Amino acid sequence: MKMKAIRQDVLGGPEVLKLVEVERPVPGPTEVLVRVEAAGLNPTDWKTRAGGGFLRDELPFVLGYDVSGVVEDSGIGQALYKPGDEVFGMLKYPDAHGAFAEYVTAPSRHFVRKPATVDHVQAAGIPLAGLTAYQALVDVAGLKGGQRVLIHAAAGGVGHLAVQIAKARGAYVIGTASAAKHEFLRGLGADELVDYRSEDFAEVVRDVDVVLETIGGDYGLRSLRTLRKGGTIVSLVLRDLSPDLHRQAAELGIRSEGMLVEPDHAAMRALAALVEAGRLRVEIAAALPLAEAAKAHELGETNRVTGKIVLTVPH
Repeated sequence: MKMKAIRQDVLGGPEVLKLVEVERPVPGPTEVLVRVEAAGLNPTDWKTRAGGGFLRDELPFVLGYDVSGVVEDSGIGQALYKPGDEVFGMLKYPDAHGAFAEYVTAPSRHFVRKPATVDHVQAAGIPLAGLTAYQALVDVAGLKGGQRVLIHAAAGGVGHLAVQIAKARGAYVIGTASAAKHEFLRGLGADELVDYRSEDFAEVVRDVDVVLETIGGDYGLRSLRTLRKGGTIVSLVLRDLSPDLHRQAAELGIRSEGMLVEPDHAAMRALAALVEAGRLRVEIAAALPLAEAAKAHELGETNRVTGKIVLTVPH
C-alpha cells in the first residue's frame, strides 16, 4: 500500500524536497501505525536536509520527528491505544525520522493521548521542542521552585516552551530575545528579558542556577559568567559545543552537560498535563500543507520565527 511523503534524494536547499509516493509502513510488535494529521518542524530538519547531520549516509530519507494524528492499526502486543485514538509524540531522534508523510509507525510509548484542549496543529508543535526543554530543565538540571534560570533564544521553538515549563516549576525566568519579542515572552511568564541586540547578557545577568544554551558559538562560554558556583549549564547545540566549556565550567564549580532529546513517555505525559491545565501552549508561527514543505523550510531558515512551524497532512 502506498502513501505520500516528502522525500529527498540528495542534500541541498529546500528545492530537494519532493512530494513522492512510498510504501506505507507496517507496525511491528508493540508499535502503532498513526495517520499523521500534522507534523512539526524543528531546526534539525532543515539542518539535516542541507548537511546530512546524523543521517548523512542514509539518503534517500523522509525527515520529521513531531507527530500528531490518529491511531490506525497496531502491531502484536500493543495494548495502550485503539484505532481512532488521537495521539501525539516524537519519533526516536535522530534515526527514526519520517513524520513528513501520511503515516508513521513507532513504539506505542513514544506517544501519549492528545489533550482535547488543542487541535492537531498545536499538538504537533510540542513534542521535540517540549521534550528537549523538559528533559534539559527537569531531568538534567533538576530545576526547582525559586531557582533562577537563563533561557537563550527564549522566543524560539524550544525557548518559548522552556519559559513556560520553568514557570510551571516556580522558577524565576530570564530570557534573551530581540526587543520585539519581549511582550510575547512576558505573556508567557518571563520575569526578566535581555535584548541581545543592544545588551550583552553576560554583563547584565548574574547568579543564575541554570542556563539553557540553545544557540551555540561562544554562548556557552559567555554564559558561564552568569552562573553561580554549583549551577548547571545544559547545551543543546552539540556541534558547536566548545571543548573548553566543560573544563572552564569545572574550574568555576559549575556543572556542564550536553544533551540530545529522546522519546520519553513520562515526560510527554507531563507535557500533556501542563497543556490540559492551561500552563503550556505552543505558538504556531505558520501551518502549511505537506506539499509546501520546501516553503516551510525556507521560512524556518530565516531564524526569525516566533514559536513553531507545522505541516498539515490532508487525507
